[in-house]
Amino acid sequence: MTQSKIALVTGGSRGLGKDMALQLAQKGFDVIITYQSKKELAEDVVNEIKAMGKKAAALPLDVSLSASFNEFVSNLSSTLKTIFQSSTIAALVNNAGIGNYASFADTSMEQFDSMVNIHLKAPFFLTQKLLTIIEDGGSIVNISSGLARFSYNGYAAYGIMKAAIESLSRYEALELGPRKIRVNTVAPGAIETDFGGGAVRDNKDVNAMFASITALGRVGLPHDIGSVVAFLCSEDAKWINAQRIEVSGGFHI
Repeated sequence: MTQSKIALVTGGSRGLGKDMALQLAQKGFDVIITYQSKKELAEDVVNEIKAMGKKAAALPLDVSLSASFNEFVSNLSSTLKTIFQSSTIAALVNNAGIGNYASFADTSMEQFDSMVNIHLKAPFFLTQKLLTIIEDGGSIVNISSGLARFSYNGYAAYGIMKAAIESLSRYEALELGPRKIRVNTVAPGAIETDFGGGAVRDNKDVNAMFASITALGRVGLPHDIGSVVAFLCSEDAKWINAQRIEVSGGFHI
């Protein structure tokens, strides 16, 4: 029996990350997710994946603390050995993140530094630390945002970090090309999750406004994003590299 490939999804206990993890499992991957504080939710996701007949595990990780990455990689290596009987992963999804709503004029240095640590330093240096664990021929998916293409008041710090991630993906694709590791970016549009306080999900007026400027006439659901991430991690996407794929239903076109 061929051993399943293993995917690592950061921030996989809820929202988009949870759906990515579940759809990776449906695609045939064993899955490791990370969580910051919601261990119970993470274990629920693990149990859902196990119910599909795949192996799964959840590890704690605070992506804002880059000094903790060496310890995380050590924990990951131990988990790979004991639970998955492996030493490598085939796919990495850099998903973990938080929103930040503040005007350009009012954004504090503390808020800005938080965005840098979570949305830029973490994908850069965590991926760097994992280079010896990612298999040759593997796949990396970095999660961006439609806000890197279009602009809304209050998202300057968040949006420019995501623009940086899109550039990072291209550089990673170039430099990891000799190892046949593909690197792509997925940029969600407006999605019904608890992100940003859950406004798109819970505020009918906000939901309707975004739907009205989306070509397909609705806002996105987590399932709309997870399926694309799982595809990009799979062999079905073997010739897709260094691409930004906006998954927004045709938002602001």
